[in-house]
Amino acid sequence: MIFDYSLAHWATFFTAAVLLNLSPGPDMAFILAQTAKRGVKFGFSAMFGIWTGAFVHVIFAALGLSAILATSAVAFSAVKWIAAAYLIWLGIQALRSKGTTMSDNSQVSSKGSMKIFKQGVLVAVLNPKVAIFFLAFLPQFVEVGAGPVSGQLFLHGTLIIVVAAFIEPPLILIGGKLTGYLSNNRQVSRWMDRGLGALFVWLGIKLATSDRL
Repeated sequence: MIFDYSLAHWATFFTAAVLLNLSPGPDMAFILAQTAKRGVKFGFSAMFGIWTGAFVHVIFAALGLSAILATSAVAFSAVKWIAAAYLIWLGIQALRSKGTTMSDNSQVSSKGSMKIFKQGVLVAVLNPKVAIFFLAFLPQFVEVGAGPVSGQLFLHGTLIIVVAAFIEPPLILIGGKLTGYLSNNRQVSRWMDRGLGALFVWLGIKLATSDRL
């Protein structure tokens, strides 16, 4: 039977998926930073962008394209440097910010939300370690006779994003309540931008100096 797995299989998989989504990294940092800086709406825009980028990696893993990054040092290095440069560029942009308030954001919320969404997509897509992680993680849950390998990879990869839908929205809502009021102060906003900028510069440098795994 297609996609017929045991209870132990699902228990192991969902435990791993929950821990994965709770672990800190560029994706979660981007979502929470946008929530703290601009509010819940922008946090959700960042989240949907990250999910879209992650889904691209799921498709790549299912099609086997992620294997290129895992086996080619040149391909991995190229994507790694592009991703690192993009993160550092985001960081520099934030460091140069003069600060904004919630009233400033309300005037361009639609345009700003789409910009954050696109940034989220790129943050996820341009992270080669995400591609390699999916390639290394998902095959562990492929079982003989449970269906086509590509189908099983796609199913489990998609379910990781589904699990994220139960974890990340509450974190955004909590983060919005705790930090939203700070965004009305331009001085505080400026320092939040600088903190966000320093974070992304650090993540970019960390990625640039990392090994393949």
